[in-house]
Amino acid sequence: MEVEHWLTLGGTLLLIMSLANSYFARLPFSSAMIYIFIGVALSPFWFGLITLNVISDARWLEHVAEVVVLISLFTSGLKLNMGSNAVANIRRWNPTVRLAVLSMLLTVVLVSAAGVLLLGLSIGAAILLGGILAPTDPVLASEVQVTDPSDRDQLRFALTGEGGLNDGTAFPIVMLGLGLMGLHEIGSFGWRWLVVDVIWAVVAGVAIGIALGTGLGKLVLHLRQAHQHAIGFDNFLALGIIAAAYGIALMANAYGFLAVFAAGVALRRLENIRTAVDTALADKNAITVDGKDSAVVDTINHPAMPDTAVKDQLATDAIHAPAYMAHAVLSFNEQIERLGEVIIVIVIGILLWSVSWRDVSWVFIGLLFLLFRPVAVTVGLIGVSMSRTRKSLIGWFGIRGVGSIFYLTYALNHNVPLDVAEVLVTTTLSVVFASIILHGVSVTGLMNRYQKRVEAKRIDKS
Repeated sequence: MEVEHWLTLGGTLLLIMSLANSYFARLPFSSAMIYIFIGVALSPFWFGLITLNVISDARWLEHVAEVVVLISLFTSGLKLNMGSNAVANIRRWNPTVRLAVLSMLLTVVLVSAAGVLLLGLSIGAAILLGGILAPTDPVLASEVQVTDPSDRDQLRFALTGEGGLNDGTAFPIVMLGLGLMGLHEIGSFGWRWLVVDVIWAVVAGVAIGIALGTGLGKLVLHLRQAHQHAIGFDNFLALGIIAAAYGIALMANAYGFLAVFAAGVALRRLENIRTAVDTALADKNAITVDGKDSAVVDTINHPAMPDTAVKDQLATDAIHAPAYMAHAVLSFNEQIERLGEVIIVIVIGILLWSVSWRDVSWVFIGLLFLLFRPVAVTVGLIGVSMSRTRKSLIGWFGIRGVGSIFYLTYALNHNVPLDVAEVLVTTTLSVVFASIILHGVSVTGLMNRYQKRVEAKRIDKS
């Protein structure tokens, strides 16, 4: 295809997504299902306009998936409202950490066992497959994530936090799998893997993210509140934090995914500490600009409103500046995240033609979604105060997607043998496709039913 053909195709797709967005939102399935079938239509399966192959195109596919995941991780971190109560924060994060560590590790064990017994992989390759498939996806799980920072729902918070954390905590598993295959140095008895790839990379990644998110946030607020500088261009601030956190983490041999997610969480935490926005929203306190009152809640929720004077005063206000900054950054990131989702899911659809569907183990896929994930969630959440309904929904919504594509291409770019690469590609793409279809069909109905039950209980209590 020539450049003009690419531009026409891309512009047409973007226009369709823009004009039909409200219609898509009313459909009883996820928008990702539409995107993936667009990709299938563009592939050799149908029109044959675009031909991609995971193995031969792994280098640039890794970077595309990498960028999309980074934006989504930062967005997820910004959505997680930490609050000011330390005890409440520990309780709120307890299920998330358990899911991202205990449940993920158990999933790796179960997937690895199935990889050896069902797919004929070596132990190293099976562990690598476990690392690829264990993390849940922060990109395709928007329907089950928190809708905004004020959303304190236990189910949505746990799934959002899990998707953010385990895209980073899966990295040590991938490195262990590569090491056991002789493609990465793990040291005698795995000492280097434990010290460098687990302890250092995880701790340093989180620390770098927290330091940058907090430090840059404080710097921007100081410039705005004390000097009325650095106003506007919050989109540059968002991209700058993401790029800086990721780049510094990579230079320090730390996990950049964790750094970016931690930076988002830290920026939101700073907003919680530095602002009285919760009180302002509850009381709808007003500020005055040129003699006109403007409700803070309305202005924060609609940062694109044309009254620039109101926005500038909020950006530099002693109370509301932190909330305005965090909201503006989140709003921009959500738009970029949506664009990234469209692109990467269409790419996944294009890649499906290269899957050897005759070699797909549907038994493996069934075990992953119907046994491994529910069991891992049940074990990981033992002792957690959570309703059976929430635990069941968490067990079902173990959505696999762009994170798995990144880890797959990352592994392929580390010279995985061709025979193993073919199994990894076939299994990963078929799992992601099955996840998009199964979860896409069920997400709207299940979440609507869940929301109605939550609202009914809230009414009963009141």
